[in-house]
Amino acid sequence: MIYLCSKSTSRSKLLDKFGIEYIQMSPDYDEDQIATTVAREFVYQASKGKMEASIREFGTETALLCADSVISTADGTILRKAKDVDEARELLMRQSGSKISIISSLHYKSKNLLLSDTSATHYDFSLFDDDDLDRYLKSGKWKGKAGGCMVEGFCKRYILSSVGYESTAMGLQVERLIPWLSSESK
Repeated sequence: MIYLCSKSTSRSKLLDKFGIEYIQMSPDYDEDQIATTVAREFVYQASKGKMEASIREFGTETALLCADSVISTADGTILRKAKDVDEARELLMRQSGSKISIISSLHYKSKNLLLSDTSATHYDFSLFDDDDLDRYLKSGKWKGKAGGCMVEGFCKRYILSSVGYESTAMGLQVERLIPWLSSESK
């Protein structure tokens, strides 16, 4: 059993899909305090900060799993979670017809193990259809997603090519975590 220290429904669905038992709870952590404009540094600092907050709030008797994700555009701009529908439209339009990288960082801490991993999945998108984008924005499914991007949903039909795990793009590189969880159960 682990504590998934995140409110993300995508992360919980990934753990369910891979049969990993967890309890979902979220620490009090403010990502806005992170000053870097480098995507890899940002997600690493956010995931590490969430881990430190989780240790303070929940202790270490149960293994802790924290993660964070952002999108990096071709020019290196970080796209975080949209605060409203207008910002979501703006962030998604920056991805339409573009190459992006979705970067996720995880921290896992148990009594015997500390794992840190930062991974990326790279996408090349075709242009988004305006009517399709409007329907997606009205659905609200973009909420809580880095850049409003949902590669397992709305964005999937626009993927021209990808390199990396879809799970990384969904916010938690489970394939990188599983071998470490397996080594602990032995």
